[in-house]
Amino acid sequence: MSTGSRHLERCPALAAPASSSTASSRRRTASGRRQPPERDAAAIPPHGGRRSRAGRAPSAPGGGRRLPRAGVRAEPPPDGARTVTAPGRPSPARPRSGPAGCRADGAPGAASQARPSRGEPGGRPSLRGALRASAAAMEEALTPGKVGVQDEAVDKSTFKECNQIAFYRRQKRLHPGKSLYRALLDSVMLSDENVKFHIIHEENKVLLQVEICEIEGNIFRLKIDEATPLRARYKVPDVLTKEPTTQRLFISQKEAGILVLSSVSEDYKLQVTANPFQVELQSKGETVLSMNSNGLLYFEHLQPLPCDRKPTGENEEAASDSCKGKQEDLGLWQEKFGSFLDVKAHGPSSVGTDFSLHGFDHVYGIPQHTEALLLKNTSDGDAYRLYNLDIFGHKIHDKIGIYGSVPLLLAHKPNRTAGIFWLNSSETLVDISTKAVAEPMSSGSAAEAAKQRVVPLTDVRWMSESGIIDVFLLMGPTAFDIFKQFAQLTGTQALPPLFSLGYHQCRWNYEDEQDVKAVDAGFDEHDIPYDVIWLDIEHTDGKRYFTWDKKKFQNPRKMQEHLRKKKRKLVVIVDPHIKIDPTYTLYSQAKDKGYFVKDRNGQDFEGICWPGSSCYLDFTNPEVRKWYADQFTFKTYKGSTNILFVWNDMNEPSVFKGAELTMQKDAVHYNNWEHREVHNLYGFYQQMATAEGLIRRSSGKERPFVLTRSFFAGSQKYGAVWTGDNTAEWSYLKISIPMLLTISMAGISFCGADVGGFIGDPEPELLVRWYQAGAYQPFFRGHSNMESKRREPWLFGEKNTQIIREAIRERYVLLPYLYTLFYRAHTAAEPVMRPLWVEFPGKTETFGVENEYMLGNALLVHPVTEQEAKAVSVLLPGSEEIWYDFRKFKRMEDSGTLKIPVTLENIPVFQRGGTVIPLKTRAAKSTEWMIDISYELHVALDTEACAIGELYLDDGHSFQYLHKKQFLYQKFTFQKNILSSSRTEESGKYHTTCVVERVIVLGFGQQPTFVTACSKDGKGKEVVFTYNMKTSALTLENLALSVDADWQIYIN
Repeated sequence: MSTGSRHLERCPALAAPASSSTASSRRRTASGRRQPPERDAAAIPPHGGRRSRAGRAPSAPGGGRRLPRAGVRAEPPPDGARTVTAPGRPSPARPRSGPAGCRADGAPGAASQARPSRGEPGGRPSLRGALRASAAAMEEALTPGKVGVQDEAVDKSTFKECNQIAFYRRQKRLHPGKSLYRALLDSVMLSDENVKFHIIHEENKVLLQVEICEIEGNIFRLKIDEATPLRARYKVPDVLTKEPTTQRLFISQKEAGILVLSSVSEDYKLQVTANPFQVELQSKGETVLSMNSNGLLYFEHLQPLPCDRKPTGENEEAASDSCKGKQEDLGLWQEKFGSFLDVKAHGPSSVGTDFSLHGFDHVYGIPQHTEALLLKNTSDGDAYRLYNLDIFGHKIHDKIGIYGSVPLLLAHKPNRTAGIFWLNSSETLVDISTKAVAEPMSSGSAAEAAKQRVVPLTDVRWMSESGIIDVFLLMGPTAFDIFKQFAQLTGTQALPPLFSLGYHQCRWNYEDEQDVKAVDAGFDEHDIPYDVIWLDIEHTDGKRYFTWDKKKFQNPRKMQEHLRKKKRKLVVIVDPHIKIDPTYTLYSQAKDKGYFVKDRNGQDFEGICWPGSSCYLDFTNPEVRKWYADQFTFKTYKGSTNILFVWNDMNEPSVFKGAELTMQKDAVHYNNWEHREVHNLYGFYQQMATAEGLIRRSSGKERPFVLTRSFFAGSQKYGAVWTGDNTAEWSYLKISIPMLLTISMAGISFCGADVGGFIGDPEPELLVRWYQAGAYQPFFRGHSNMESKRREPWLFGEKNTQIIREAIRERYVLLPYLYTLFYRAHTAAEPVMRPLWVEFPGKTETFGVENEYMLGNALLVHPVTEQEAKAVSVLLPGSEEIWYDFRKFKRMEDSGTLKIPVTLENIPVFQRGGTVIPLKTRAAKSTEWMIDISYELHVALDTEACAIGELYLDDGHSFQYLHKKQFLYQKFTFQKNILSSSRTEESGKYHTTCVVERVIVLGFGQQPTFVTACSKDGKGKEVVFTYNMKTSALTLENLALSVDADWQIYIN
């Protein structure tokens, strides 16, 4: 076992079980795969459910829409040739900007662009013609050696509407009503691990096995699979960190068609109704949620081919014609979308069911969509889609899935939070319907019981293309309990290296070594902190990853040594597609070893991406992941050093000219699983392998940093994510807040949006506002595409440079607090960035707030997202709370909704009374330059004149915090006019020479007469202080109190 693998086992934040499958990657050949005939299977869908009463067939998929051509192959360009690139990636003929961001036009700013029309993603003027291009023009763009701009920047007809998805149409034929499934309670088997029984479909008589278990920590798991499947169905591996520890359930009632299971604590009861089959989960007598109460349990059992042999010749044509209409309607054995044909070798296998959440009308989660924080009611054809897609310049307020998927939904009401985790990696659609229902009063006399009350009810319907039903019901009862329960299953956020919490400067592309040095020098010249410079695809030798362009990056090691001396880092892009080129070692090795995904005929799947014709590594294969991790060793990855980290992009996977710009669903992976089964896991596995590679190259000593665009549940174990290719418009800044909050609630704390917008040119005001927002969000990176004008922070005039500099410095000063929050995310699964309702669960006015958020429990941040704003309406929740202006230290007069004046200089940030925030006294050039800079504490008093906070500290880069307890976890408390610093019970052994130099106490009622500081040995000294009568802020100076020692400050 490698050092890296051993480390993954030992580190809770990176633990991922080895695959139980064999190491072999044998695949069925073309002759070994059964090819279905072009005809329907049977009149009744395989789940045997009720048909739609309407009787009308939905329109054929892709009908009447202009779609990309299939199967056009672009030859790789000759070495050294520049390819014409895709979304917003222009021809190199365009005059490039000079070094260090000197504009080609010399202008410091850029005018805002007009809003794009519906069919123009991103709205870049230069793309509009491409978007209107005819199919002939698209074909022309694919002349050998070229990948066209429009390959990614295409209109919405490239992607399916819900009604063009066959399994969705099939499931929607089943309407709410009495379920045709009946539980066979005489089949109940009870063990220490679970309860199992069969259910049967009354029409097709197929038996399904239901398995229910209770998992430690108020989690219930419900699995439904075929009792005797034709072949094994796909069960998602590797996402759960381990097989959960179960607790025995007890049968407390079994009579008259009812089975009641009780938990050990007897707080929870599961009531199984036999006919129709339904499960109700109760907490202390109150129904929290029920399953299949709308009768929408749907399970397409696997079937043999509908004929003994495939029709041939004329028979095939006749069979195809006779069933053409029905096949187009149901898409059971094959499915067309435009010119693409998806052949389903194993036939239909869709699963789904409904859950009713009783008393809930606020639901959240299921990222990733460019949508509001609160999930909306869906209508027919408008479900939330979970299917990882590369949608360039994605439309705002659209339920189509974009780059990542986490099938976790949270429901909240004032006294409880609940969660549903639907563990399925195939394409999934989610319908939501909230309504008011009448229910009887639960207590009192018979007369009282006859009365009814109106309560909310939210129905959630999950529909997946394949797999089994494997669902975890997270019972909370608080939001923080839900976060812990989800992390118990899928892992916590990896503790990032400290440098990665600094500012990142990225562009597609920094041109060469001189450009990198010039940009790096520009930050120093303008006195702006930053930690990492990034290189996009142009740094490689002809888009061959793990290589360098021999002319532009002649000495990459020397360039990195230059950055190392400046205490900075480099991130390079490594995408999953591999250029087809027999002379390219990575390609030839993977080809020889059989490591690429196959097509349905057993050949290596070929698609078009940045290099032209490419093959795609099969990261679902553990052997491939191990081999891929080995590519990051310094010996193999020539020119790399230990300050180089990695960015995984295009890993949905993105396939230009593919169906929906992704891989065909009938492509074949390790162990013969079709791509449809694993699609949403592809990016998850690449990031897993990359993180393992970075750990292994340091012999398990150093923490990795890996940013991924595509993600799934559990991706938090491996690094960071971002929201993808956004646009330089105010609306994208605004929507980034609910998008990041939703990702954060789904377990992935390390998330951010491209500052300034990837596509287009932000006006200076928008860029400034985006920097101010990004400085108070977990992942902080400025990024732009090749067609955008250069936008280093100093290119927009001195005034704007000064404001951006101040925003970035605020970020660096705040890093001790932010790093502490990441430690809490890593150890206690608390989101770094969280919606207001999570901190104020009983305040209904917070439930829909998405224009402001909490950073930890202490800071409330309200980014300015409107142009030329002079004031913003800020909600400061809780009549019993005290809030302070974070910069001016002044107590806010009221809580509730306040109109706060704003200037361009900064955005409103407030500290909550009762908290202590650790900060650095000043910023420096990068995080590494700040190690020895002293600390200050901001102590904000609550109504009881108390406050509490903490500071986490370690070396910022290694795993010694985990293996050798090399960390410091200090707790600060203020009560009875005494500020105490003490080590927490779980603190480690880390030693630092840093001191707390300054303390500012906010809301201190009166000027003290004297202040003394005492160390643990009892030695005291008088403290210099100043008191501001206007703000009631008490400042204690020149303290020089050791950060890693216990001490007290007495205020008299």
